[in-house]
Amino acid sequence: MTALPIIVGMGGINAAGRTSFHQGYRRIILDKLDGAAREETFLGLATLMNLVSFEEGKLVTHDGEVVSARDIEKKLGEQIIAGTLIRKIEKNHFDVDATHWQQKLTITANNSEGISFTCRKRDLPTPVPSSWIVEEVEPKTVKVRVPEQLEIKHDSYRDNPIKAAGQLPTGFEPANMYNSRYQPRGLQATIFSATDAIKSTGLDWELVINSVRPDEIGTYSASVAGQMDAEGLGGLIRNRLKGDRVSTKQLALGLNTMSTDFINAYVTGSVGTTFTSTGACATFLYNLRAAVNDIQAGRTRVAVVASVECALTPEVIEGFGNMGALANEEGLKKLDNSDVADHRRTSRPFGENCGFTIGEGAQVAILMDDKLALELGAQVMGSVVDVFVNADGVKKSITAPGPGNYITMAKSVALAQQIVGSESLQKRSFILAHGSSTPQNRVTESAIYHKVAEAFSIEGWKLAAPKAFVGHTIAPASGDQLAIALGVFSHNIMPGITTIDKVADDVWNEHLDIRTEHYDCGEMDVAFINSKGFGGNNATATVFSPNVTHKLLSKRHGEERLESYSEKLAQTIARQQTYRESADLGQYELIYRFGNGMIDESGLEIDQNELHIPGFEQAISLSGLNQYQDISK
Repeated sequence: MTALPIIVGMGGINAAGRTSFHQGYRRIILDKLDGAAREETFLGLATLMNLVSFEEGKLVTHDGEVVSARDIEKKLGEQIIAGTLIRKIEKNHFDVDATHWQQKLTITANNSEGISFTCRKRDLPTPVPSSWIVEEVEPKTVKVRVPEQLEIKHDSYRDNPIKAAGQLPTGFEPANMYNSRYQPRGLQATIFSATDAIKSTGLDWELVINSVRPDEIGTYSASVAGQMDAEGLGGLIRNRLKGDRVSTKQLALGLNTMSTDFINAYVTGSVGTTFTSTGACATFLYNLRAAVNDIQAGRTRVAVVASVECALTPEVIEGFGNMGALANEEGLKKLDNSDVADHRRTSRPFGENCGFTIGEGAQVAILMDDKLALELGAQVMGSVVDVFVNADGVKKSITAPGPGNYITMAKSVALAQQIVGSESLQKRSFILAHGSSTPQNRVTESAIYHKVAEAFSIEGWKLAAPKAFVGHTIAPASGDQLAIALGVFSHNIMPGITTIDKVADDVWNEHLDIRTEHYDCGEMDVAFINSKGFGGNNATATVFSPNVTHKLLSKRHGEERLESYSEKLAQTIARQQTYRESADLGQYELIYRFGNGMIDESGLEIDQNELHIPGFEQAISLSGLNQYQDISK
């Protein structure tokens, strides 16, 4: 049988909070939670945001006040709500009201003497302009006379028209959770998210590694822009222009492969497949597709699928802003007929909108083939039966949408119908829309869903748009969507698009169910994770619920095998609960194996059939690799 890729864990971080155990999802649907879930959500966010710490068995605020979990919403609820989801960009990123830049200035001499100044000899430009007259006044000081005019650049500040973003929760500092060594923010988020994902499985990772051959573990991850802050490519590009030095780390740590490399080198210690694919806004799905294909083909049995983007820098925001892609202050004021922009509602998918809102985040999913998942007693969160990717064909504007997304959606829906049947598709499936919040997207994407719904006789097709809450995180955006889908499967609550007053008149919503409030949706069977990226990078994943996945497992493996699995699952759930309680108290204990457990290459043993690596119980097989005819005989 073709292996079935099972989701056994998911972790991460975005503007809504931690991904594991649906904390971020529950922050979004906060007002629909019962008392216990609401209390746990506030507790987890309070410790994540460093508003409360767990000391000597007690919860303590910054003021030294001992509080109970029940007290947190009352004392800190408003601060927690204000410090999560989309909001005005905080100054730890940059000052949006006074964004630093270099202003050009041409100075013209007022008299025949020209412009004169003194400076250190070492500060003269190389070469000295031919029109300058330089006279030494002291051993290390010169007087310079410029006959006519001088062009200079000087520090200046401007009011940035883009003021909101989906930022990680206020006070969340992954750098303080491990020895981060001045690493870029995105890589810090990667370490946190990979740890969160692995621990969310409730499985002993050493047992997982030694249950398969070392080359049957794969890591599939990427960023789009790479690490664009000062510790990465941002510093590499800016430093010399600012008069600072370039560090030895900025180029290497800035590359968009680094999230993959950090997971392998510092978290999992994997020697298996390492894969990075960038597909604009569909990057997470591109890497998920590679993992799913490798699991189905038997090349990979354990897959870590990830993506990260922490690019809230003036340069990246200005780039998107100059394209007219981001919601700006004037556009928001005009939409609301107000003198004040509502920074909490900058992202308005499928409503009257004026551009998307950028976000930052990291998402990591752990997948296994179904046989291994049953063998280890893994928690089944869902399954990914396929991910479809198609391009747009000939384009005029590289950023404009095209027909590729019709293909990916139609294939995904057709596949779901062929497995679960028409009734399940028509009554218990939903869409996690790309929903970027641009005027063009709301029309073109809804038109796709309209036509696919017509073709498959779907009425009232439920739709959620996570970017309304966490912004557009670019590379991990479809990971945000997957996290919400798993939350819906678990809680049966569909997030409405609460940032819009109503669906825009030009949206094709005849067959769609787009609501402005969260609502009980009942048990869902199938989620379609859809992404439309710049350049024609279209992708759609077909994701089955735990219930549907269990039905598939029963058909594939039989009830007797599932009974044996259930006994192991109970132990897994107990270990998951232990991590869940620790994480809610801020006790993450990040996995960061810097130089710890390095492989002694002198201990490698190799013959014509196998390769043994120190530290791994199983060997890598060198036989059975040939897929072609043997022509040696």
